[in-house]
Amino acid sequence: MMRQAGRYMAVYQKLAKKHPSFRERSENTDLIVEISLQPWQAFRPDGVIIFSDILTPLPAFGVPFDIEEVKGPVIQSPIRTEEDMKRLHPIDFEKLQFVGDSLKILRREVGEHAAVLGFVGAPWTIATYIVEGGTTRTYTVIKNMCHTAPDVLRALLSHLTKAITEYVVYQVEHGAHCIQIFDSWGGQLTPEMWERWSKPYIEEIIHAVKKRCPDTPIVFYINGNGGLLERMKGTGADVIGLDWTVDMADGRRRLGSEVSVQGNVDPAYLFSPLPALTEEIERVVKCAGPKGHILNLGHGVLVGTPEEAVAHFFETARNLDYQTLFQNHVPAEKAEPELVV
Repeated sequence: MMRQAGRYMAVYQKLAKKHPSFRERSENTDLIVEISLQPWQAFRPDGVIIFSDILTPLPAFGVPFDIEEVKGPVIQSPIRTEEDMKRLHPIDFEKLQFVGDSLKILRREVGEHAAVLGFVGAPWTIATYIVEGGTTRTYTVIKNMCHTAPDVLRALLSHLTKAITEYVVYQVEHGAHCIQIFDSWGGQLTPEMWERWSKPYIEEIIHAVKKRCPDTPIVFYINGNGGLLERMKGTGADVIGLDWTVDMADGRRRLGSEVSVQGNVDPAYLFSPLPALTEEIERVVKCAGPKGHILNLGHGVLVGTPEEAVAHFFETARNLDYQTLFQNHVPAEKAEPELVV
């Protein structure tokens, strides 16, 4: 479950009071392992996700950042010119040893009982923070760069692609069974602009990782991906994550059976009465079909989510009667599309 470790859990809140800095919690091996294991110990999901952040590797290739209480991530010296690009360097894994050590320990702790999951941000998404200087609602600076400084932006995206590729391989070599790529802000681009400024770099990462780690599945997720599904399929990812705004049956039909899907229960359903949550889980699973589906939320767990609901989500998933659910199943791509007026 995306963001399965974190602020909604009482044990996490207690730990966060002792260690109020997010950077400390996500860059200290002992704390990373403890937090990563909290949901596994409570709910026994099939996967244990390393507690980290998509921005964690930035200082390792020359981009220092802070996380402020209200603002979130802040990069004091954004990269917007050729001169700025000189501050970047190849990724230095000595500065990321806590990630490798944590993955090794997690792999040992869960043994064969769960998959250990790593993740990275896609080049475009990471670039939005580096160019804008932090979070943004408009993306005007980086979108303007597409037209006013395209060579600088391409150079930045290429540098990020190399660093992220190496970071994926590093995670796999230290114990990650599977990697998810988050192009969290790819959905802020038009489909044509995403094809130009995000897709080629994601394809390059996936192609390189598949060459070096051929047995490692890659999940690819974009927030707001309804208009990009067919384009996402062309990246070479093994699994496409659907956000909750995409109808699962329609997503499955558009993607076909040769690629697996992940998702896509609306995280807000975890605030609903438990019978309603059960019905929604069953509906999503039924729409996804009997093969090639990873049940998940369509986005991360929301702050304030009742732990009882998270427990119910996993318990329901474990107890689903697949034989009954998929009686008379017709594959989505072969089903007659509904007429929408």
